Amino acid sequence: MSRFQFVEDHRGAFGVKRLCRVLECSRSGFCRWVAGTTARVAPRRADVRLAERIRAIHAASGGTYGSPRITAELADDGLAVNHKRVERVMRAAGIAGVHLRRKVRTTIPEPSATPVPDLLQRDFTAATPNTRYVGDITYLPVGDGQFLYLATVLDLCSKRMVGWSIATHMRTELVTDALKAAAAIRGGRLDGAVFHSDNGAQFVARDFAQVCEELGVVRSRGAVGTSADKAAAESSTRA
Repeated sequence: MSRFQFVEDHRGAFGVKRLCRVLECSRSGFCRWVAGTTARVAPRRADVRLAERIRAIHAASGGTYGSPRITAELADDGLAVNHKRVERVMRAAGIAGVHLRRKVRTTIPEPSATPVPDLLQRDFTAATPNTRYVGDITYLPVGDGQFLYLATVLDLCSKRMVGWSIATHMRTELVTDALKAAAAIRGGRLDGAVFHSDNGAQFVARDFAQVCEELGVVRSRGAVGTSADKAAAESSTRA
């Protein structure tokens, strides 16, 4: 314990002047120490009060809000706090929001796979059923930061979703199961029908190509990085 702390703890019984004389420390030095202590304690007390407000906002969000959202909520309540301070207080108090897990690439394309042409050229129409299909994958949040993944197959003639598959993963069988479901609706095969997709790893995988061959499907893929090619398929997952 420092001599200044001893003086602070016993000043009520013996007085500051007497204690400083006995301990051979300066009164002016003690006064500076007290002022510095007060300056250090005040921010800590403010952080404790801030942590209480953060904890209340965090609990009201079901434990999902992170520092950016909590900073915004505090601002809405009239308390302008720097987001870095919010991060620091949350870290010290052990408060953390839900971090969505980054998508993991679970299917590796076959390097030697034959290039697949774009047979639709953004013409997402069909004159007759069972001739042109588009497919896509989307995710469905189910709470606690978890997701289900939905693969769909849409007939471009009827705009009907004729096949779908849902799972907790994004492996190739997610899309092959959806395509098999569409084939089952059409009598077990899709001879000569075009199936158009993006260049996602699942649609580029060797296993997917094999299932397409078994079902009589002609594969088509859009240009890399062109969102317009997915428009028709994505509309089916939002329906």
